[in-house]
Amino acid sequence: MRTFRRYRKGEASVGSIVIKFYHSGDQIRGYIRKVTDPKQEKDTVFPSEELQVDDAFLMAENKHREAPDTPMFVELAEGIRWNPTWGRLI
Repeated sequence: MRTFRRYRKGEASVGSIVIKFYHSGDQIRGYIRKVTDPKQEKDTVFPSEELQVDDAFLMAENKHREAPDTPMFVELAEGIRWNPTWGRLI
């Protein structure tokens, strides 16, 4: 079972991977970003289009394999509830 950390602003170190889930119409979509230095205006986003939940997890896991020591976080937009079939959220 996959384990993810709940994203809280200021807790994710530079280089951390964040999967953000949000509502798009009646579906849940996501995107992945890499936390950059706070001096930069924006984090790096991969890719810029919406991803289905499974695709977002797959892409994040692929990024994580490139840098296995990099923490992975999940950010849930307002109204999104964690689905236990996605793994464990701590």
